[in-house]
Amino acid sequence: MTSATSLTHSVSSTVRVGSISSSLLTVQTSGRGFVDITAEVAKFVKDVGAREGMVTLFIRHTSASLTIQENADPSVLDDLATALSRLAPENAGWTHDTEGPDDMPGHIKTMLTGTSLQVPVLDRALALGVWQAIYLIEHRSHQHRREVVLQFVGECG
Repeated sequence: MTSATSLTHSVSSTVRVGSISSSLLTVQTSGRGFVDITAEVAKFVKDVGAREGMVTLFIRHTSASLTIQENADPSVLDDLATALSRLAPENAGWTHDTEGPDDMPGHIKTMLTGTSLQVPVLDRALALGVWQAIYLIEHRSHQHRREVVLQFVGECG
């Protein structure tokens, strides 16, 4: 294990939780792939007047998920999709196949990638890194209507 040569942190800020705001984001997917929802989440933060706090995203499905990933090079998303397909391939003899050969792999991919995210809000903006974006990942081959619950907890004004 190596030790850090330099560690710094900013001055701490304390926020009195004075607001909880929620909204439901509906996303129509066009089939398997990544859908960038960063702008919609940022709009929610702006619309509720969020100043400092935390926004939570929760997808209400078991064959679609959420992730934060690089937004600069599209080949990153291609490679991630390839990796997920290798980890949970279709037609691999899954017992659960009632909804088609892409259903059980979709459940596995969701288990691996997750159904919720938390993003800090600092100075009225999502505290994402310069190369980060928030993605809904559709794991099924056909289009679906997906719902993402957005909830801000913190200080507004």
